[in-house]
Amino acid sequence: MTTEEERVLLIVEDDAAFARTLGRSFERRGYKVLLAQNVDEASALLADHSPGYAVVDLKLKGNSSGLVCVQALHAHDPDMLIVVLTGFASINTAVEAIKLGAIQYLAKPSTTDDIEAAFDHVAGASDIEVTNRTTSVKTLEWEHIHAVLAETDFNISEAARRLGMHRRTLARKLEKQRVK
Repeated sequence: MTTEEERVLLIVEDDAAFARTLGRSFERRGYKVLLAQNVDEASALLADHSPGYAVVDLKLKGNSSGLVCVQALHAHDPDMLIVVLTGFASINTAVEAIKLGAIQYLAKPSTTDDIEAAFDHVAGASDIEVTNRTTSVKTLEWEHIHAVLAETDFNISEAARRLGMHRRTLARKLEKQRVK
């Protein structure tokens, strides 16, 4: 995608300050930036614009999932290059994001360079080193917690009930593991 018209970027992020900062950074790189805080706003923008790129936060306000947004964007335009950003990374949500149409999944904090590199890295790479490192119990627990959170659309109370733990205990575990 080389022409100026094709460099339209949709940012779906409920943190307005972060969205503006990221948007300005991409504008300096020649992108026309559209901002939305949720799936409905993104859908409304798609009525008048055809972005070739999208950056979607995994966890949007109201505990809604960015995965729904990825699915809607991909359904609107299967050729749109969608990158998911998250402070709550897990293997489960990464796999689902890719299945739903994202081309990359990045943990926050990610820079504009990281995101732009992700747009350019659409094809898979078979030369990635495979390690023999085993997964720790803490990592397995975190991935299970995040899988349950994703199943419950990030509803802390319902996830805690399904996990058999107190809501405050789950909230503490999430705050401990949060990637900033």
